[in-house]
Amino acid sequence: MNRLADATSPYLLQHAANPVDWYPWGEEAFARARAEDKPLLVSVGYSSCHWCHVMAHESFEDEATAELMNEHFVNVKVDREERPDVDAVTMEATVGLTGSGGWPTTVFMTPEGKPFYAGTYFPPEPRHGIPSFRDLLRAVAAAWRERREEIEAQAARIDQALRRQPTPSSEPLTASLLEEASRGIARTFEPAYGGFGRAPKFPAASTIEFLLRRGDERSLAMATKTLDGMAAGGMYDVVGGGFHRYSVDDRWLVPHFEKMLYDNAVLASAYLHAWVVTKDARYRRVVEETLDYLIRELTVVGGGFASAQDADTDGVEGLTFTWTPEEADAVGLSRALLEPFEHGRFVVRGELEPALRARILAERSRRPQPFRDDKVVASWNGLALAALAEAGYRLERDDWLDAASALGVFLLDVLSDSDGRVFRSVRDGRVSGHGFLDDYANVANGLIELHVATGELRWLTEARRLALLAVELFGDDEDGGFFLSEANADAGVPRTKDLQDTPMPSGNSMLAWVLLRLSRIYGDDELERRAVSTFRLVEPALRRAPGAFAWTLCALDLWLAPPREIAVVGDVRAPVARAALAPFQPRTVVAVGPSDDVPLLAGKRLVDGRTAVYVCERFACRAPATDPSELDVSGDVES
Repeated sequence: MNRLADATSPYLLQHAANPVDWYPWGEEAFARARAEDKPLLVSVGYSSCHWCHVMAHESFEDEATAELMNEHFVNVKVDREERPDVDAVTMEATVGLTGSGGWPTTVFMTPEGKPFYAGTYFPPEPRHGIPSFRDLLRAVAAAWRERREEIEAQAARIDQALRRQPTPSSEPLTASLLEEASRGIARTFEPAYGGFGRAPKFPAASTIEFLLRRGDERSLAMATKTLDGMAAGGMYDVVGGGFHRYSVDDRWLVPHFEKMLYDNAVLASAYLHAWVVTKDARYRRVVEETLDYLIRELTVVGGGFASAQDADTDGVEGLTFTWTPEEADAVGLSRALLEPFEHGRFVVRGELEPALRARILAERSRRPQPFRDDKVVASWNGLALAALAEAGYRLERDDWLDAASALGVFLLDVLSDSDGRVFRSVRDGRVSGHGFLDDYANVANGLIELHVATGELRWLTEARRLALLAVELFGDDEDGGFFLSEANADAGVPRTKDLQDTPMPSGNSMLAWVLLRLSRIYGDDELERRAVSTFRLVEPALRRAPGAFAWTLCALDLWLAPPREIAVVGDVRAPVARAALAPFQPRTVVAVGPSDDVPLLAGKRLVDGRTAVYVCERFACRAPATDPSELDVSGDVES
C-alpha cells in the first residue's frame, strides 16, 4: 500500500495498491520534491471517470511504468472533486499548453508546484500521434536534467498566467446583453435533436434555465426541443430515472454512462421549471423519476447524497444499463425499444408503461451495480437540496420535503464545523477539508429554496449567514467577484475565479444569484453591489460565449428586472400561498414569516387569523390577499 491508503477519497483509495509511490496533494510531496530536486507528476481525476480507470489499469498498475515514475518523479494523485482548486489550476495549464482538456489530467510541475508540461490520457503504446506514457516519462525526465533553465522559464510564464485574474469591465450592464446572449445561444442551437453544438452533447441546464426566463417563442422552442431530446432515452435512463453524464452522438442516444449528482440536481430543476411553464406532463415525469432515483440509489447512510455512479460495471462500460435482445425478451421489453450500443448490447429508448418499467428495474437491480462514489460533496448536495425542496413544494411530495429538511440539517451539522464554516465533503465520518466558493453558494441557495418550501425561517437565516461568510472568505475587494478558495488556504495553489457555468452554475454566478435574492429580501444594497461586481468580470466573455455563462445571465436577468417581492405570512401550504407561488417567477423573491427580523416581512401579520400574501415592488406592498381570487397569479416571465 502507498500513501493513499488513509485517504478519504474513493478515487484515491482506488490507487492505494498501485506500485506507484503516490502521495496525496500536500506539503509532504512538495518537501520531498525539493529535497530530491525532482519534478512532480500530478495526476488528477475522479472515481467515475472512464479514461481515468483505463489509464490506471494500463499504466499505474504496471510495474515497469511505476518503476519509471518512482525513479524520476514525486507522484501526486488528486481527486478533482475534493480539490477543485488544484483541478482548476491543472486544467487551465493543460488547456493552455495543449488547446484542450479532460480527465485524467497529467501535469508535470517543478518542486515549487509550477506546471511546465501537461496533457490528459496517455496510452501505454504510441497511438494516433500521442506518445506512449513511458516514452513521455523518459522524455520529461531527460528534459529536466538537460534543459532545466528552459523548463523553469516556461514554468514561470505558466505560473504567471495562472495567477492573472480578469479585470472588471466598465461597459454598461443593460438588457442588450441579454438580447445579444440570446442571439448567440440561438446560433449554436442544433435544431434536429436539440442541444447546443454537435456531438458529444452535454446537458446545458443553465442555458435551458435562461431560455425559460426569456419566455419568447424562439427561446421556448429551443428549450423544449432540447428537453425532449435529452429525455427520449439513452442519455436519460428511462428504466431507472436520472441522467447519464453526456451523449457521444447527436441524438442523445449513446451515453457515457456515469451518473453525477450535480447533473441530475440541476436537470431536475430545469425540467421542473419547464413543467411549470408548459404544463407538459412529460417534464413532470422526468422530475419525479430523477428525484426518486437520487433518493433510491444515491442516499448515503448517515445523511446526504453520494457524488456519482461509475460508467463501468466489472470493467465494462454500461454493463448494468444495457441489454441483449434475449435479456429484453425475458422481461417483456420490446425489441423495438432497443437501440444498438456495442458488443451486442443495446440501450433502451422510448416510453415504458409503469408496470413494465418497474419489472425491468427490479430485474436490473439484481445485476452487478456500478461503483458508487459515496463521498458527500457539500456543493452538489446544495444543488440537490434546491431541487428537492422546490419540487417537493410544487408537486406536493411530502417525502421529498422531508428528505430536503433532513439534508438541510445534515449540511449545517455534519458538513459544517463548530464555527459554522462549511466542509467540502465527508465520507465515513471523515471530512476532506474546508469548503470552496461553490460549497457556500450552492448550500445557501438550497437553504433559500428550503425556506420557501417549508416556511421555516431558520433556513433563510442560515442562508444569509453563509452568504455573508462567503463574501468574507472569498470576496475580492479590489477587482470584484469571488475567488474559488480562501485567502489562507493552500499557498501552493494560485487563487483563481471560477466563472464558467458548465456543467453547473459557477460559484461566482450562484453566489451572485443568492446575494441578489437576499439583497431584495433584506434591503441590503451592499449585497447587491457584490453581486454586480461578478457581472463586470464576466461581461466581456458573455459577449463571446454566452452559453458558457448562462447562469450568470440568469442572475443578470434578475438584477435588471424591477424588484418584485412576495411576503407570505402564515402557512406556505395555504391555498392563497400556493396560488401566489405557483407561476414561474424567477425575477420575484419570496420570504415566509411572520418575522420582524427580516425587512421584507417586518410589520406584516396574519389577516383575521388567516394566511396572508403581500405582493410588493421595492417594499411597497398591495393590500394583503387571503384568498386566491384576490391575487394576480401571472408569473414574471411572459410565455
